Amino acid sequence: MAFSKQNRSNTLSGILFVALFAMSATYLAQFEIFHQFAISPLIIGIVLGIFYANTLRHKLPVEWQAGVLFSTKMILRAGIVFYGFRLTFQNIAEVGIAGLIVSTCIVSLTFVIGYFVGTKLLKLDRDTTILISAGSSICGAAAVLATEPVLKAESYKTSIAVATVVVFGTIAMFLYPFLYKSGLLGLNEQAMGIYLGGTLHEVAHVVGAGNAINESVANTAVIVKMLRVMLLAPFLVILSLWLKDKVTASTDTGVNTNNNNPKSNITIPWFALGFIAMVGFNSLNLLPQNFVSTINSLDTFALTMAMTALGMETRAEKFKGIGLKPIYLASILFVWLLFGGYFLTRFAVN
Repeated sequence: MAFSKQNRSNTLSGILFVALFAMSATYLAQFEIFHQFAISPLIIGIVLGIFYANTLRHKLPVEWQAGVLFSTKMILRAGIVFYGFRLTFQNIAEVGIAGLIVSTCIVSLTFVIGYFVGTKLLKLDRDTTILISAGSSICGAAAVLATEPVLKAESYKTSIAVATVVVFGTIAMFLYPFLYKSGLLGLNEQAMGIYLGGTLHEVAHVVGAGNAINESVANTAVIVKMLRVMLLAPFLVILSLWLKDKVTASTDTGVNTNNNNPKSNITIPWFALGFIAMVGFNSLNLLPQNFVSTINSLDTFALTMAMTALGMETRAEKFKGIGLKPIYLASILFVWLLFGGYFLTRFAVN
């Protein structure tokens, strides 16, 4: 056991080691260049972790590994639960039916398209396909992180999915304001906000692109994006039940449809329910705003620790044989979000 009497000290040392990397990522994220590209501490953390995994990892005491694994699992789940303090149920009312339609359609259609293209056309493995599709459809790296424990996917697949979110989300962050200012989109400010919030990958990308246009667009975009984030919890529950049904069906027919061992013990993720509970509590406005801001800052640090730890579990040899298929899938989803999201927005606001 990680926290047994004989292992407790080493596990805590491993957690502290990850925390030091996360502190470095948090510090680096304050640099102006990272602000300009809307690169969050989470992304910097996983890059630092990957760099460490492929250079100095052999210098880490083996006994500390339990602390790293604890960060990828329990700290990750706790971070997703407290991510709910960024949302309230009142956000739904603020964006109206148009924002709700766009958010729901984008999340469901993007995931379905991604799963079909990834597994059927590109013949990509199931876990990588689901992680990339979740990151594109919901809220970027946070969605990838939340989906990983449901799948029990390998760390390097999580890193691949996060990388696609960073690349294509950053491209979109610069492309969308350019298209709006060029007049090619023909959207008013409210519709543009819905379009941004409904299709961009990361919350940071939405903030960056929205503010590149104006404050009104940015405010609408963030609210719609938060609505997509709110759909993370039901998505995880549905995904968990769906995966369990697939395992049951494959066992009944004697066929294992997954590349890994059957995961018959998949259950509804408790952290998804915790996420909803935190959203509900935050909707009551019982805590002062400065206290909620502190919780969100601590939560960002926890998620940065989780990302850093995942990076530490990502070694170059695991990427052999992956090829360009993840990039192809992420590219297809990027094009779908750009054009499909546009037409969905036009339909919803008219």
